[in-house]
Amino acid sequence: MNPASRALFRLFRANETRVHELNYLFWECTTRCNLCCRHCGSDCKDCSGEKDMPFEDFLKAFDTIPADKRPHPFTVVITGGEPLLRPDLPEIGKELRRRGVGWSIVSNGWLYDEEMHRRLMAAQMGALTISLDGLEEDHDWMRGCEGSFARAINAIAIAARHPRLNFDVVTCVNQRNLPHLQEIYDQLKTLGVKQWRIFTIIPIGRALDHPEPGVRADNLYLTDAQFVQLMDFIAARRTAGGIMNTTFSCEGYLGPYECKVRQTPYFCHAGINIASVLIDGTICACPNIDRQHFGQGNIYTDNLWEVWNTRFQPFRHRQWARQGICKDCKVFKDCLGNGMHNWHAVGDRQGANGDKVPQAMPGDTLSLINCHYNKIIRHQTGDLSNR
Repeated sequence: MNPASRALFRLFRANETRVHELNYLFWECTTRCNLCCRHCGSDCKDCSGEKDMPFEDFLKAFDTIPADKRPHPFTVVITGGEPLLRPDLPEIGKELRRRGVGWSIVSNGWLYDEEMHRRLMAAQMGALTISLDGLEEDHDWMRGCEGSFARAINAIAIAARHPRLNFDVVTCVNQRNLPHLQEIYDQLKTLGVKQWRIFTIIPIGRALDHPEPGVRADNLYLTDAQFVQLMDFIAARRTAGGIMNTTFSCEGYLGPYECKVRQTPYFCHAGINIASVLIDGTICACPNIDRQHFGQGNIYTDNLWEVWNTRFQPFRHRQWARQGICKDCKVFKDCLGNGMHNWHAVGDRQGANGDKVPQAMPGDTLSLINCHYNKIIRHQTGDLSNR
C-alpha cells in the first residue's frame, strides 16, 4: 500500500471507530456440539454444562436496539457450538426476518441435508458458513469424528447450488492440511464454491490443552516458514484469478502481504461494528475474544444498546496494546496490536515472541499470544531487528 492509500485508510478506520455503527451481531445460542474438534476455541461438547439460551432472552436484548438505529443490512450470526442442534432454528430465523434483520449460521455441516436446507431457506436465511479442514483423513482427524468429511462435503454441495445464498467455506490451516491446500481448492471449485476463507489456529480453548494423548498441540500451529508458505499460496491463487475467491481472514496484520491475500487492508472490526451475546448473556465482540477480560456487560443485568454506546472502550481505543512486543513496533499504527482475539491472559502457552506465557491469575495482565507480522518478519530476516 502506498503512503497516500495508507493515510486514507487510517482516516477511514478512525471514522468507523468514532461512529461505531453496530451492524453485525453474533449470538452464541448453544455450546452443545455433535463433534469434538481439536482446534475448538470454545471447547464445546455434546453434553454442555450450559443450557441453550432461550430465544426470548436474546430477542429481548436485541430489541433494545432501536429499529431506526439498525443499518441496512444488519446481520445476526447464529453460532455455537453447533446451531443446527437447536430444533427452533427455523422459527428463530423467521422471527428475525419479521424484524427486518438478516441472519446467518456457522455450521460444521453434519446435520445440513436437503431437508434442513429447505427449512432454513424458507426461513430466509441469508448467509451460511461451513467448515472444511482438509481432505477426508485430515478433516475427520481435526473434527474428531469419522464421517464428518463426507457430511461436510454433502452440505457444501447443497449450499453451493443455491445462487441466492451468500455462502462460503472456511478452513483452519494446520501442519497436516497445509501440503494439501491445492487439492482442497480443486475440490471446492469442482463443487461450485465461490468463496473460500482461510484461518490459522491460535492456542485457546481445546487447541491449548490438546485432549489426545501423544499428540502435541503444537502440530496445530504453523511455523514461521509454513505461515509464509500459506501467504504465498493465497497470494498466488488471487493473482491467478478464477471463479473461486480465496482470501485470508481478518485475524491479523500481515505487513508485506496486506492486500495480496485479501481484498481490503487489515481492520479488526470487533467492538467497532461487531458485538456478540454469549451463552451466559455476556456482551462482548467476536465470540473467540477473551470474554473474561473483554466482556462489557450482560444482557440479564444491562441494556445491550446502552452497553454498545457507552462501553467497548478497549476495542475503540487501542493504545493499551502498546505493551510487550507491541510497545515500540514500527507498524503499530496499522496493526493496533493485532486482532482482539489474539490477546489473552489464560494458559501455559507460547507468547508472540516465542516465550512462555505463565498461567494467568485474577488481575494478571493480558499478553499477545500471536503476531502474524512477527512470523513474516522472522522468516524474512531471521530476527526481529527491523521491528
